[in-house]
Amino acid sequence: MSRVRADEEEYWHSSKFRAFTFDDEDDELSQLKESKRAVNSLRDIVDDDDDDLERVSWSGEPVGSISWSIKETASGSTSSLDGRDSSLQKGSSSYAALPKQASSYSLSSLFKGRNKLPSFQSLSDALTDTGVKNYAPELRRPRAEYKDYSSDWSPKDTVRRMQRGKVCSLERFRSLQDKLVLLDEAVAGHDGNVITAVLIFLKRTLRREILFRELEVRQVALCHLIHFLREMGEQKFLLDLLRFLDRTEELALSQYREHLNIQDVEKRREFLKGCIGLPFSAEDTSHIQDHYTLLERQIIIEANDRHLEMAGQSELFRKYPRKASILNMPLVTTLFYSCFYHYTEAEGMFSSPTNLKKTFKIPDKQYVLTALAARAKLRAWGDVDALLTTKNWLGYTKKKAPIGFHRVVEILQRNSAPVQVLQEYVRLVEDVETRLNLATKYKCHDVVIETYRDLKDRIQLTAYKCKVERGSAEEEKINSILNN
Repeated sequence: MSRVRADEEEYWHSSKFRAFTFDDEDDELSQLKESKRAVNSLRDIVDDDDDDLERVSWSGEPVGSISWSIKETASGSTSSLDGRDSSLQKGSSSYAALPKQASSYSLSSLFKGRNKLPSFQSLSDALTDTGVKNYAPELRRPRAEYKDYSSDWSPKDTVRRMQRGKVCSLERFRSLQDKLVLLDEAVAGHDGNVITAVLIFLKRTLRREILFRELEVRQVALCHLIHFLREMGEQKFLLDLLRFLDRTEELALSQYREHLNIQDVEKRREFLKGCIGLPFSAEDTSHIQDHYTLLERQIIIEANDRHLEMAGQSELFRKYPRKASILNMPLVTTLFYSCFYHYTEAEGMFSSPTNLKKTFKIPDKQYVLTALAARAKLRAWGDVDALLTTKNWLGYTKKKAPIGFHRVVEILQRNSAPVQVLQEYVRLVEDVETRLNLATKYKCHDVVIETYRDLKDRIQLTAYKCKVERGSAEEEKINSILNN
């Protein structure tokens, strides 16, 4: 007992720390002995065969940790396996000579502090080997983040978290009642993305009949779903929904939109023919009929013109080769094509412009605008004059332009019409200011001089004299007017 008491008193009154003096040297040997003594005390307590025991190096860090591996690799010190075995057989508890084989530590063992797979690369090898990908360990998530996945959030809280961009699992809402409450909360939140996300979940987890029945009384969610189906191209699901809701016109229009996905022209024509009998409104039915008729005409015109172009029988096709096919083109484009290549054909021909105008009830303004652009592009000024010339019931002729002569002038000027042609139509512009602006802009001097003469504006006429060439016919005309 006295010996035990003496040991305890010596332990409590003793200290391994010394006061600092400049004469002290870094006694590495004493530090090494202290570390050995600490390790030996651990080995006396814990069984050596316990694999879960974390080995400790002399630096105080776990063997196999990242910092230990880097320090051990940098040190470059090596020890033999035989020396380690002999030290263990002699009963030495020292771990001064630890094995450092080139491939003795796997990446997983470095983080577990154990070496069980000697065939894997060491961390130092993995860092220096550029041909091998380095995989970092997946760190554990904070416990608070697991609430996004595992907590039993209410529908209202779930919608609120989705609005903030949090990841929430909707799979825990299993009953129909919970799903409908979730949908109602999403609609009440007025967030389109959240509503669409909930609708996708319901679409995947509910039968169509149940989903359609519940959406019928929820118009906001129904509109979102219809828009989503159209954007994603889920045509079959959309048709089933519209058929359940008895929206016949929307159903017919949705089916009609399918023609856009048909590339073959003959199949598209047959499809449009079948769409004529769908329950459209009266106005839409006429549009579908016109679409089918136009495609039929285009097929006929395309076949005939391709033959003429390949045979080289038409001078117009040789001089102005076709740039594209007429198939599936709009009505206005078809009319322009017809006025360009088939302007003089009789009304009984399918490719005749007058036939197209009569068949599809094209307004005069649209017809004149399209035909004028086509004939002006060909520089057929005689056809332009005939197009704008009309006869009254007494047989008198006069110029008439449903689109306004100022637009006629602009179209002719874009197609490089001569000044004589422009002047003829600039004179027909009724508004004096517009007429003067056009005549000045396009250098129609005669029109400017005549307009100032009619206005008896001597000052403007004198000023305009400086803008014409000296000795020209325009200057002589101005002098003649001023002298009179």
